[in-house]
Amino acid sequence: MADDGTDSGERVAKVIARAGLCSRRDAERLIAEGRVTVAGKVLDSPGVTVRPGEKIAVDGTALPAAAAARLWRYHKPAGLITSARDPQGRPTIYDHLPRTLPRAMPVGRLDLNSEGLLLLTNDGGLKRRLELPATGWTRRYRVRVYGTVEDERLAALAKGVRVDGIDYGPIRARLDSRRGANAWLTMALAEGRNREVRKVCEHLGLKVSRLIRVAYGPFQLGQLAAGAVEEVPAKVLGEQLGGKLRKPRTGFAKAKPKPRKPGHRKAGQRKTDHAHRRRQA
Repeated sequence: MADDGTDSGERVAKVIARAGLCSRRDAERLIAEGRVTVAGKVLDSPGVTVRPGEKIAVDGTALPAAAAARLWRYHKPAGLITSARDPQGRPTIYDHLPRTLPRAMPVGRLDLNSEGLLLLTNDGGLKRRLELPATGWTRRYRVRVYGTVEDERLAALAKGVRVDGIDYGPIRARLDSRRGANAWLTMALAEGRNREVRKVCEHLGLKVSRLIRVAYGPFQLGQLAAGAVEEVPAKVLGEQLGGKLRKPRTGFAKAKPKPRKPGHRKAGQRKTDHAHRRRQA
């Protein structure tokens, strides 16, 4: 993601999240616990703004330089919680992700019984950007339902719908197939609120028996096997973000050229001198 920091600085929690150490919420918790310092001073508020070059440390360890923003496609199986921890002890996606995968945060969520495409990123800023409705990326789902599907009520979802006092934005829904009392729908929406598809289907008198996210914006589930993870190439990610992709900061300066000794000749010059001597011989 674009390194949009300016000379005026950024909130320290945001900087920590963008470094890939943890989410912004977890960074705020670390600050509240007195575990973050800036220039050696312990912080007591996440509202502190830091400027480029200021030394940030967590638990006494310097914040790592921000790595390049990366994104992975993950085919989440049903039965896993999209969280790092679960108070009820249920299995999470982190219990099943490859150990070789760098620390990554989910973009949005899929509930326990939902499956399909879940994007993962190492960049807190990129995560927030992809989750914002303002980004305008459509989430597309395949939904198996039980009940009577009414085409007119599906079509009416395009104007938005109010369910239990909550207004949901436009949803494009179509009936793909029907077999007895079971049917497959395709539903596309931009907001992706908590359990939105399930709540809207219940509002229509339909019981969801399977829910699969097949696309998030331009990224598709495709033929990715359940439980598999595949990185989105940096070039593709940059193209989809309009080139606004954060590049790594190594912090290393280019090596200075070594001073030449008296009589030193470039490699090309040595070859020329050698050929000249041969002609003279």
